[in-house]
Amino acid sequence: MTKKVPVAQSVMDLIEPVLATKGLELVDVEYKKEGHDQVLRIFIDKEEGVTVDDCQNVSRLTGDLIDVEEIIKIPFSLEVSSPGLSRSLKREKDFLKFKGKRVHLHSLSPIDDRRKFSGTLVDFKDQNIVMDLDGKPFKIPLSQVAKANLVVEIGEAP
Repeated sequence: MTKKVPVAQSVMDLIEPVLATKGLELVDVEYKKEGHDQVLRIFIDKEEGVTVDDCQNVSRLTGDLIDVEEIIKIPFSLEVSSPGLSRSLKREKDFLKFKGKRVHLHSLSPIDDRRKFSGTLVDFKDQNIVMDLDGKPFKIPLSQVAKANLVVEIGEAP
């Protein structure tokens, strides 16, 4: 028996290589029920920033690919946008890309009697996030991360 792949992961696997050929980075995909509707949210980025045209193009492309591959068989709303300044960090490439930036992180369970961490992202090694917390390096396993976001610092370019 084969294991069913979540919709968000299926969409990510389907569109990430196509977006890469267009110079776009797939940051995240969410698929969830909101009220009575199913919503598919796609977050994209590129070096010079995401435009409305980028979002429209990705929306059309994604809609077409989902229809052809029949990944989602029920009506849904599709939203495409940039990840914003306080973007979420989920994958190894996210943590590597933003080394040296301030990060706020929540762990799934307590680590050294705490679940909230704020500090500078130092590195990502062996599936561990290394943060500078009050001048000391601190490792947090990626598998223990519930949520991680960049911290917006006023006066700093993204």
